[in-house]
Amino acid sequence: MPGDNATFEPVSEWSTYPPVEETIRSDSTLGWLKRISPVVLTHRWRIFWSVIAAVIAMVAQILVPRVVGLAIDRALITGTSSLWLFVAILLVLGVARAAATFGYRYGLYGMAFKVEYQLRTLLFQHLGKLSFAFFDRVQSGQIISRANSDIRSVQMFMAFAPIMAVQFFSFVVAIGLMAAISVPLTTITMIALPGVFAIGQRLRKIMFPLSWVIQSRQAEIATVVDESVNGVRVVKAFAAERHQIESLAIGAQRLRWANLVQHWTRASHTPFIENLPRVALATVLLVGGLQTIDGSLTVGDLVSFNLYILLLQAPFRFIGMLLILGQRAKASAERIYEILDEPPAVDDRHDAVDLIPSGGGISFSDVSFAYGKEAVGGSQGSENAPLVLEHFNLDVSPGETIAIVGRTGSGKSTIARLLMRFYELQGGKISLDGNDIRSVTQASLRSAISLVPDEPFLFSTSVHENISYGKPNASRAEVEAAARAAQAHEFIVELEDGYDTVVGERGYDLSGGQRQRISLARLFLSDPSVIILDDSTSAIDVEIEERIHGSLKELLRKRTTIVIAHRLSTIALADRVVLVNDGQVIADGTHQQLLDTEPRYVETLAASLGENDSW
Repeated sequence: MPGDNATFEPVSEWSTYPPVEETIRSDSTLGWLKRISPVVLTHRWRIFWSVIAAVIAMVAQILVPRVVGLAIDRALITGTSSLWLFVAILLVLGVARAAATFGYRYGLYGMAFKVEYQLRTLLFQHLGKLSFAFFDRVQSGQIISRANSDIRSVQMFMAFAPIMAVQFFSFVVAIGLMAAISVPLTTITMIALPGVFAIGQRLRKIMFPLSWVIQSRQAEIATVVDESVNGVRVVKAFAAERHQIESLAIGAQRLRWANLVQHWTRASHTPFIENLPRVALATVLLVGGLQTIDGSLTVGDLVSFNLYILLLQAPFRFIGMLLILGQRAKASAERIYEILDEPPAVDDRHDAVDLIPSGGGISFSDVSFAYGKEAVGGSQGSENAPLVLEHFNLDVSPGETIAIVGRTGSGKSTIARLLMRFYELQGGKISLDGNDIRSVTQASLRSAISLVPDEPFLFSTSVHENISYGKPNASRAEVEAAARAAQAHEFIVELEDGYDTVVGERGYDLSGGQRQRISLARLFLSDPSVIILDDSTSAIDVEIEERIHGSLKELLRKRTTIVIAHRLSTIALADRVVLVNDGQVIADGTHQQLLDTEPRYVETLAASLGENDSW
C-alpha cells in the first residue's frame, strides 16, 4: 500500500488520544508568536468569547469611577438624583464584572493549558521521529527541561498575556474618559508615560538573554539529577555521592547567580515603572484640588479622575511582570523550536510503502557507516568519524540462522541497528525480501523484525504489560505461554503480585537474567519475520539458557535469525557463523569449519570466552 497511508500500526492497538495535527510554522525567521500561531488559533472561538467577556469586565470596571463621581455630584451634593439609583447601578456593574471575569479567566486559562498539552504532544511526537543519532548527542536532561519547564513558561505567558492586554486596553479607554473630564489633568497624568516606556524597553532587552541563560542552567541541573538517578548504582559503587552533589551544587550556584541577576534587574527597574505614575497622581491631586477650590472642577469629577488614576496603576504594576513573562516565554519557545526544527536523520520517503514480509531474506551490499556522520540540522556531521562498517557485504537466506562473531567494536551490534534503520547509511544498500529498507515505512520494517538487546529495558509497569508491550491486547494466557517459553514463568509467579507486579525503575529490582528472560518473552509473544538476538542470554545461567534454547529452536524454525553471540551455546543455534573484523566479513562457514580453518576465529573465541569454557 502507498506510504502516505498513515494507518499502519505495528502495536495493533489504537490510542484513544489522537495525535496533534496542528504544528508550528517551519519558517525560523518568523517571531516566536507567529510560529506558534497555528496551534493557538485552533482555539480561536474560545479566545473570541474570552476576549468578549474580558471587554465586558473592563467596561464594567471603567464605568465604576464615573458612576461614583456622578453619585457624589448629583445625589450627595445637589440632590438632583436618588442615591439608591447609583447604588443599584454599582451592584449591576459588580455582578456583571464578576461573571465576565470568571468567563474570560476560565476561557483563557483553559486555552493556555490546551496549548501546553498540544506543545508537549507535538514535542513528544517529534522526538519519536528523530533517529538514535539525535539522542546520542543530546543530554536527556536537556530534553526533559524543554518538555517541562520551557513549555510551562510558554503556557504561563499564554494565560496571563491576554489578561494583561485587556488591562492595557482599559488604560486607553480610561485615558479617553479622563480627557472628557479634564484635558489639563490628563496631560499631567501622561507625563510619566515616556519614562515608563523607556525603562520597559531597557528591561525587555536585558531580560531575554537572562531568561535564556536561566532556562539553560535549569536544563543543566535536570541533566545532573537524571544522570545521578539513572546511574545511582555506579555512583554508589564508587562512593561518588559527594562528587555528584558537588556537580549539582556547581549547577545550582550558576542558576542562583543568573536568578539573582534577573531579580536584581527586575528590582532596579520595576519600582520606577510602578511609581512614576504615582508622581503624576500627586501632581493631579494638587492641581485638581486647586481647580475644585476655584470651582472649575466638581468634587465628583475630581474623585472620578483620581479613581481612574488608581485604575491605571494595575497596568503599570503588570508591565514588569509581562515583560519578564514575555522574555522568558520567548527564550523557552526558541529552545522548544530547536528540537521541533531538528530534521529526522532517518525519515520515510514520500513514496515509501508498507513492507509485506515474505521469507525474510536479508542482503547487505557494500554498506559503509560511521557514527557521528548522520545529518544534523542540515549538516553532514563529522567527516573525521571512523568507519564502523566499511564496504560490508552479507547475505542471509530466508529462514536461515546465522551467528555474527567478532571482537568488541568490530561492528556486530551496528549491523542490527542499521537493519532496523535506527541510523541512516553513508553508503551501500540493505534489503529485506528484495526491498531496499529505505523504500519502506519504518513502522512496517520494524514490525517485521524483533530485536532482543543484551541490556533489556523494562518499563515501570507490570510484568504483564512489559511482556505484552508489542501486543497490548494479548490475553493473560498468551503472556503466560510466552513467559513459559522464555523460562520466566517460575520466577514471575513467585513475585509479590505475580504477573501484576510493577517492576521498579528500568526493572532494576530484578536480576539481569530475569530482565533478559522477560525481554525474550516479548519476542515469543510477537510474530516477527526476522529475529535479532544481540547477546540476549549473556546474563542467564547455562542450565536455564539450555531450556530457553529449546524454545528458541522452535521459534527460529522458518524465521530468519541473526544471533550476535559470544557464548558457544548461543553460536550452536546458528546454521552458519560469520566472523567480522574492522567492519568487514573476514570468514564465513559453520562453527566447526571455522575452528578447523580460521585461526582468527579461534583467537576471537578465546578472547571472548573465559579460560574455564570449553569448545
